[in-house]
Parts: sequence; C-alpha cells; structure tokens
Amino acid sequence: MSTAGAVHADGDTGDRSGVRTALAGLTTRGRSFLAAGVAAAVCAYVLGQSDLLRVGLLLAVLPLVCAAVLYRTRYRVAGSRRLSPGRVPAGSEARVHLRMENVSRLPTGLLMLQDRVPYVLGPRPRFVLDRVEAGGRREVSYRVRSDLRGRYPLGPLQLRLSDPFGMCELTRSFSTHDTLTVIPRVVPLPSVRLSGEAKGYGDGRQRALALAGEDDVIPRGYRYGDDLRRVHWRSTARYGELMVRREEQPQRARCTVLLDTRGVAYAGAGPDSAFEWAVSGAASVLVHMLERGFSVRLLTDTGNSVPGEGSDGFAGASQESADAAGLMMDTLAVVDHSDEEGLSRAYDVVRGGNEGLLVAFLGDLDEEQAAVLARMRQRSGAALAFLLDSDTWLGEPAEVPGAPDRREERLRMLREAGWTALGVPRGAPLDELWRQADRERSGLAAASGGEGP
Repeated sequence: MSTAGAVHADGDTGDRSGVRTALAGLTTRGRSFLAAGVAAAVCAYVLGQSDLLRVGLLLAVLPLVCAAVLYRTRYRVAGSRRLSPGRVPAGSEARVHLRMENVSRLPTGLLMLQDRVPYVLGPRPRFVLDRVEAGGRREVSYRVRSDLRGRYPLGPLQLRLSDPFGMCELTRSFSTHDTLTVIPRVVPLPSVRLSGEAKGYGDGRQRALALAGEDDVIPRGYRYGDDLRRVHWRSTARYGELMVRREEQPQRARCTVLLDTRGVAYAGAGPDSAFEWAVSGAASVLVHMLERGFSVRLLTDTGNSVPGEGSDGFAGASQESADAAGLMMDTLAVVDHSDEEGLSRAYDVVRGGNEGLLVAFLGDLDEEQAAVLARMRQRSGAALAFLLDSDTWLGEPAEVPGAPDRREERLRMLREAGWTALGVPRGAPLDELWRQADRERSGLAAASGGEGP
C-alpha cells in the first residue's frame, strides 16, 4: 500500500492569495448568486427600494459566506492508494484501491475524489463521497488497462471539497505518486528437448550434473550442524576424526537471450508491431528458462544487460528467480528502439566466453550483420534465431518480383553458420515456433549422426 499523505482543508486566512483561491473556487451557481445579488443591489439603489436591497445583499453574501466557511474549515483527510497487482502484463487489468480517512474531529461535507492517470490507461476516475464522520473512512476502487507496455505514473490524488449549497468548490492535492508497470505479454512455452545443445541446455546440463555428482569425494572435517548422513566413514577411520563429504555446486547451464532493438531493423508501431512481438518473445523465453533452472541473461544490441545481473546472468530454480524475472520484466517494460546500426557491441559481449544456449530475436538484417551473427554462433553451445521481416509484418511485398528473397538469403546464411533459424510471419504464435525449432534441431542432429556442437 502506498500512502498518499494527508490533506489539510484549513487555509491561511491572512494571505491575499488565500482569498483569491476561495473566490476562484466559486461554482457556476455561486457566481450566479453573486451576480444576481449585485444586480439587485444596484437596482435597489437606483429605484430606492430597500426591500430589494436586502434581497440583493442576501444573494450576494450567501456564496461569499460559503466560500469563507469552506476555506476556513479545519479538518484533515488522509488518503492511500494500493495497486493490485503493481506489475501487470500488457492487455490485462489492474485494480487501484483508494482509501480516504477523516483524521480530524469534525465531519466532512461532500467530497469529490479524482485520481490522475495517463490517457493510455483509460478515462480519469472520479468518485463522490458522502459525509465522512470523524474518524471514518471510505474505500473505492477503479480498473486500469493498457495494451502498451511501459511505466505509468498514477497520481497525484485530488480531493475536491464542496459546501452543502454547492456554491463553492476547492481542490486539494496529495503529494505522492505510484507507478504501474505494464510488462510484455509472456507466452507459456512447451518443455521441449531441443536436442543438440550439449554445451548449455537439456542433456548437457544433466551430463554436467552426473559428471560433477551431488557430493565431492574429497572430505572435510565435521562442523557443528552438518548432516550426519553425509559422514564419510572411510575417511573418518583413516584420519581418526569425524569427516563429512564436501558439497559441490554442479555447473549450471546458461542461456543468453539477445534482443535486437535497432530502430533501423523494425518498421511500424503499436501493440501488434514486429518489435512488440520480439519483446514479448524475449520475455517468454527468459521466464521459461528461469523456470527450468538455467542461469539466464538478457542482452541487447547495445551490449547492455539487466542492472544487478551477475556475470553468469540470473540464476533460476532458486528463491531469487522470481525477483530476477521481475527485474528483467521491468527492463523489458521500458525497452525502446536504439540508435545502433549493427550488432557488433553484442558480439563483443558474447565473444568473451561460452554462452551456452543463445536465443536471438532479430529484425531486418543486412549481409554484414548476418556475418556478425555467424561469428557469434561460435561462442555458444546452440543457437536459435527468430527473424522478423518488417515488410511482411506491414503487409507489403518484401521483394521485387523475380528478385531473390532477402529474408531467405539471411536465413540460409545463419543456418550454414549453425543457427537454427526461423522466419516469423505476422502474428505467428511463439509456442508453435518453439516446437518447430525443436523439430528442426532434432532433424539436424539426426542428419549429422548425433548431437551437434
């Protein structure tokens, strides 16, 4: 819950700006009463009618008295806002709960509550609260929804005070904001084997576990709190003291997800654009690999990764995996097009060592960038590429009739370099492409007579 703070309804009576604020709060009804009163007073003076003068004074004084009383009213209202949830996928709804509490000793009048939200999240919510007794509270809620990922501020919360006659309204604002994070859509992926990824995926991880073993054969001295089931009796008899098997952490399989964010590689905008599909695909693979216990890393064409990420990426299958997924989703929620022309910076990061499984979501490629990706493949145990063609996503003819297909040429170059490369047509489901990648990888492994590199 985020506390929005307390609003004081009492004003500074000695300040001229306070008087102007009170008069500026007159409603149409209050201004009409004031104008009618002044007109009646002028007519009474011209015509010499004392009764009409009293009526005019009554009409003019009533809105002024209401404004003065409302401005000098001394009560305090505290408000709080709670988001449920604070991180929501694009296209899903979040509920915002508002709670108002009268912390003064006086009951309030009619309160009009309004929360400021960006237009992307929907219309600005407004609520009318009846009289709130001293120490009482009221709770209201509204829903927000966005098809566009991003971080959207909510607030400040505004409270509009009104007198019982509707002559004057004054607005008070709370000081704090909240932020709603709209993350990319995550598609559940099937648990396929993706054979051939011996250096960082599936069977390779199992072999690493079997090779290292659950326990190291080199024992150490017993320490208070050690499990007696780990006592190594042979070493205990040899050294004459209690010895236990030393634990060893098995090597964790690694996965790097490369997201091409170059502005020149994509065309179009909106929730159904090729770039948004790529961002959603990267998010889905990251979550899927974390759930399978991989150390995952998010990499963009700029060479940047997620802040707080270790050299081996975020570790999965641990208590921190949910926090790691949240950090990566927050990064993908605000990722935008870069000004990079190529993928050389990403290659500089990858060439530092074996990246295990490499999954790339790519936009339009020229021959030079396809060559960079071919060299990048040599630093990974296995590589999957999803190539999005902007012309196809825009519904335009990709090539001049009779000319060679540029996208197929790039796919051929990647496949010759060892990538499992797939073209992504408009609106293609990622889970089906994931299965197709497994089938193609299995076919390559069978054709080569065993698992690939």
